[in-house]
Amino acid sequence: MAGHSHWAGIKHKKGRADKERSKIFSKLSREITVAAKLGDKNPDMNPRLRAAIQSAKEANMPKGNISRAISKSEIVGDRNYENLRYEGFGPFNSALIIETLTDNKNRSASNIRTVLQKNGGRLGETGSTSHLFNNCGVIHVEKSKLSEEDAFEIATTVGAKDCLHIGDIHEIITEKEDFYKIKNQLEKKIDSFSYFAIEWRAISGLKLDKEKTKKMIEVLNLLEEIDDVQNIFTNVILES
Repeated sequence: MAGHSHWAGIKHKKGRADKERSKIFSKLSREITVAAKLGDKNPDMNPRLRAAIQSAKEANMPKGNISRAISKSEIVGDRNYENLRYEGFGPFNSALIIETLTDNKNRSASNIRTVLQKNGGRLGETGSTSHLFNNCGVIHVEKSKLSEEDAFEIATTVGAKDCLHIGDIHEIITEKEDFYKIKNQLEKKIDSFSYFAIEWRAISGLKLDKEKTKKMIEVLNLLEEIDDVQNIFTNVILES
């Protein structure tokens, strides 16, 4: 099921139009600002900020944007952002987990509910879909950087949960609680990752036909347009 759950990860592989890139930069900037506000402004001392900056660089976000996002943490004042998770169902009884970074949870819930209700879905209670997913850390390393034997040995040494070999990447899976610790240890042995994140991975994928998949992608795009939404995970199989 590698790569099937995380909508942003799938879109990243397919490329982004300028409008999509601008939206991604906005979401990354918000994460950087909040991470800097809540912790040390030195990324070496703040794992969340370091991960946010690395994600921004992976998305080719200009250095100036990153610097401004860190500086903005000093002027956001009393606006308190929260990481909130919403669970619900999309069209065709698909399962969704939607992660937000918001200063107004009522606004976030209302916007998400509206999109789902207009498209044959509904917002659920906490726990309504999370039991259909595993929450885990995911790190991708290009096979050109590491052999399968070395990747497996390193993953085992640092305490990873699993190491899979998929296409042109090694996929290292960690427990959610161990993600930053293991990522830091891997960084001492591997100079860069092609992708890393804490994801909700669907335990079992839902296969839809072409037309239904097209409708599902439309709904995911509408949800992604909501400023507060940071990540969307689904059990629908969107790529082979």
